[in-house]
Amino acid sequence: MDENSLYSILSHPNSSGYVTFILSMFFILFIYNLFLYLQNKQKVYLYYCIYTFLIFISQISNDKTIIVNYFFKSINPNLDCIYIYLIWAYNSVYLLFVFEFVNIKTNSKKWYRLIKTVSFIIISFSVFEIIYYIFTSERYFFWFIEKYIIRFLFIFSLICYYPLLKYKAPLKKYIIAGSLVLFIASFLAVYRRNLYPDYADIGQFIFLTGLIIENLIFALALSKNQKLILIERNEAQQKLIQQLKENEKLKTEAHKIMEENIASMNEKAEYEKLKKAQTEYDKEILNLKMSSLRSQMNPHFIFNSLNSIKLYIIENEKNNAIYYLNKFSKLIRKILAATREETIVLNEEIETLELYMDIENIRFSNEINTKIKIDKNLNTHTIKVPSLILQPFIENAIWHGLSSKEGFKNLSISFKKENDFYLKICIEDNGVGRKKSESINKNKIHKKESIGINLTEERLKSFSKQFKGNASINIIDLYSETQKAIGTKVELLIPLI
Repeated sequence: MDENSLYSILSHPNSSGYVTFILSMFFILFIYNLFLYLQNKQKVYLYYCIYTFLIFISQISNDKTIIVNYFFKSINPNLDCIYIYLIWAYNSVYLLFVFEFVNIKTNSKKWYRLIKTVSFIIISFSVFEIIYYIFTSERYFFWFIEKYIIRFLFIFSLICYYPLLKYKAPLKKYIIAGSLVLFIASFLAVYRRNLYPDYADIGQFIFLTGLIIENLIFALALSKNQKLILIERNEAQQKLIQQLKENEKLKTEAHKIMEENIASMNEKAEYEKLKKAQTEYDKEILNLKMSSLRSQMNPHFIFNSLNSIKLYIIENEKNNAIYYLNKFSKLIRKILAATREETIVLNEEIETLELYMDIENIRFSNEINTKIKIDKNLNTHTIKVPSLILQPFIENAIWHGLSSKEGFKNLSISFKKENDFYLKICIEDNGVGRKKSESINKNKIHKKESIGINLTEERLKSFSKQFKGNASINIIDLYSETQKAIGTKVELLIPLI
């Protein structure tokens, strides 16, 4: 490039193609960050996308090349009149972008609310003025009001850098560097324009150059931010994989212990002939079956639940991941506690069921409407029931009744006293019914054989031996008036005395 070409770009950026180059850069940044926002759904990309687009629109009128005049000749006169409002708007969006990027909300909610409120007020005022001008070709407010606003915006921007400098942020040095470049370029541009009016275009060249350098620094900061997010996701995924491996190891050890226990009890059964020894053996077998039921639930349930939580982490839904991870850990603690006890109070059983249904509902995108009704006259803190006695019925209702149903899914559980002698528990779903469920299961390649109900019946028989009454389970198929299956109802009677 010779000296004449360089001087032409410096002295005539509007007609030499330099402004066209700057516009192209901002349009590329706009499209790139719009794509990032649609991919990540993070506000910081949305604000930066709007910021670059408003700069692009505001600078169109400065481009005097043939190509730009051909495409934008109909709107160029209007852009000159609303130029000042576009400056207000993109400076306000700039503040929103900066403080969303450094996540000022975590350090100071007051500063975050102040910056957000003032920025949205100025943006709203700018939009109002632009719309008013489009429809009336006039300005609603006088020029001196507009002049004071741009001064206020400049002073407010300087004040806003106090929290930026005060609080720690991993990538704030990029924001400070980019803003400093633009400030110096703006100062030199104004200085050049005021002292040398005949060389005002050189001042514009300096300003546009500073503007594009600032945005290239911001783009670099956003790419660094994206890299940090990917690193965090990969680390979280690696931790999850490690946890799954540990769970698989625990599962293997549990199965080994269970096999050893079975072998030990079988040997003991061969030599035990007395009634007392036989009773103890039966009790051990019953406990083993209860453990078998829980081990049947745990591996698949834990694996699927962690997969669902992992999906939230990968999709950057941290709040949902943390929320369900807390529920999951609480449920695991309750299951482990129940393993050590044959009976628990009804209140604890209900809490475990609520956690279990919440976790299972993740895989249905929370489509299942669950409801638990407890009779107000029922003291759930004193009544004891076998631990995890209701889980097999809830599992059947969800995976055999509701999983194959289309549309609205309901699952309700009610607890009340049938009389002074029995507790009545009703579990009702509006699923496909037992007949259709059996038909669906037959056509599956991998058939899921549930032994939970049979084990529950045996556990209830053993539990009832210490009471006067006997426990019972009654499964009712629900039909509409046209004999169409509309769900299943399970009624359990558990003795109280």
